[in-house]
Amino acid sequence: MIKSAAAQANLSVAGFLARSALRAARDRDRTAVEIADDREVITALFDSRRRLGWAGSNLNQAVKALNSGSQAPQIEAAITAVRTAADRVHEAASQLIAREQNPA
Repeated sequence: MIKSAAAQANLSVAGFLARSALRAARDRDRTAVEIADDREVITALFDSRRRLGWAGSNLNQAVKALNSGSQAPQIEAAITAVRTAADRVHEAASQLIAREQNPA
């Protein structure tokens, strides 16, 4: 789990552990529930980033096809996927902002 989280954060395992330890040391009053809630939001952000990459790639392929005069039947699905992922990013970011503005 730590290797996966480090990879998702584009950090080495040692770097990820150091960053995690420093964050915990700075904020010792957080409860396990708050940490779990943050983890859920961060997981949603990483999932959305992956989905945006996939959808963006599909959207680029569709636009390339359209520019060359071909049909792009998958364009509506790609647009929907981008919108869905963007909505999820917005929701997760809003949750993080709300927590920062209204700490428990």
